[in-house]
Amino acid sequence: LSTVSTEGKRVWVYPKKPKGKLYNNRKVVSLILLIFFFVTPFIKYKGDPLLLLNIVERKFIIFGVIFWPQDFHLVVLSIIALLVFVILFTVIFGRLFCGWVCPQTVFMEFVFRQVEYLIEGDINKQKKLARQAWNFEKIWKKSLKHIVFFGIAFITANIFLSYLVSADQVMAMIKAGPGAHMTTFIALVFFSGAFYFIFAFFREQVCTIACPYGRLQGVLLDDKSIVVAYDHKRGEPRGKHNPLEDRSVTDKGDCIDCKSCVMVCPTNIDIRNGTQMECINCTACIDACNSVMDRVKQPRGLIRYDSEKGVTTGQRSILNPRSLAYSAVLVILLIIVGTSFAFRTDFETTILRQQGTLFQEYGDDSYSNIYQIEVVNKTRIKHEVKVRLLEPAGELIMMGDPIITKEGDSGSGTFLAVLKRSILKSSNTRLVIGVYSNDELIEKYEVSFIGPGSLDNK
Repeated sequence: LSTVSTEGKRVWVYPKKPKGKLYNNRKVVSLILLIFFFVTPFIKYKGDPLLLLNIVERKFIIFGVIFWPQDFHLVVLSIIALLVFVILFTVIFGRLFCGWVCPQTVFMEFVFRQVEYLIEGDINKQKKLARQAWNFEKIWKKSLKHIVFFGIAFITANIFLSYLVSADQVMAMIKAGPGAHMTTFIALVFFSGAFYFIFAFFREQVCTIACPYGRLQGVLLDDKSIVVAYDHKRGEPRGKHNPLEDRSVTDKGDCIDCKSCVMVCPTNIDIRNGTQMECINCTACIDACNSVMDRVKQPRGLIRYDSEKGVTTGQRSILNPRSLAYSAVLVILLIIVGTSFAFRTDFETTILRQQGTLFQEYGDDSYSNIYQIEVVNKTRIKHEVKVRLLEPAGELIMMGDPIITKEGDSGSGTFLAVLKRSILKSSNTRLVIGVYSNDELIEKYEVSFIGPGSLDNK
């Protein structure tokens, strides 16, 4: 491991602050993601949060669409599709996800690391501060940095909680004070502490030790995968730069062995050693190398996005049997998920004949069956549900209170189905029941009506 010494001790990484086009692009992407994360809990749609993942109450709102436990299969299918997409993306583009949109990278490089640069300075000043004795300068800089770190962690924990219980409820908890919600407050402090520890101390070891995604690279990547690659054919053999010599007539490659690519690497690896598990494809080494190539008047791209096959043969292709196979699976999953979302209804009805009962005589010329009904309301408003018999001619009689379904809740009831004896041609008659809300048909449901023929057959 690049962050462990030969004695088994941790090597603290002091990456130099990157500069360049790709770094600027990453800053824009990270800024968009951070704004999305911190602002979204406060955005409402039809009175509800735009995004809500309330695991306790089993209520999920994704971009304004409410999902209840009955829609769990849609969530599972979406997660499977996302995993297949990540695998497919890795097969083609390596760990581009890690370097550009992973929350660990976004918070580490564009939040906590920026605070560190602001308070302690760049690489040389940080190393000097770490080596010097505990004087006033070191104490106030280290103290201020960790206070800001924990403040960011605590704010982030509150925002994360807003995704679980809504921003309104979090604000109400804050106004009520810790004493009114002590359990939640303790959990919040614990989460903040864990978040602070990860970004203040654990850092890049999340990517190299804790995260399994890096180890999956060995299975997912091949020589056609696009990764951050060093052009060894062009760069080797390495040699120090001499402005008075023409490298084209010497045996030296374009790499001047300045180690700029190593100094900016957040995981402390040397990309010139090839694709490594620790590489998160953050492109910092590309920007650093390009700036050096500009200074020594050599072409850019000594380190670039390329495949191993592209480096060795000059031919790059993202189409191969594995990527096509993953693409096919992903398309099928997306079709299934899209179809499931398209046919998702606002109500879900279940009607069952009451267990342990047969038919009963109802008056002189009719028979009845007892049914139980449950209606799940997936909308944002309360509904009073009524049932009517559509086929054949007959009567439905509600027993007990009307069926009231609250927002995202279910309502149940019991009713009698009464049919004339003349209608019953067999022991099993099909009933078509209409489920109505505000006199609007919301669903049709078919059940069986057991008549006297079933008793005669016995």
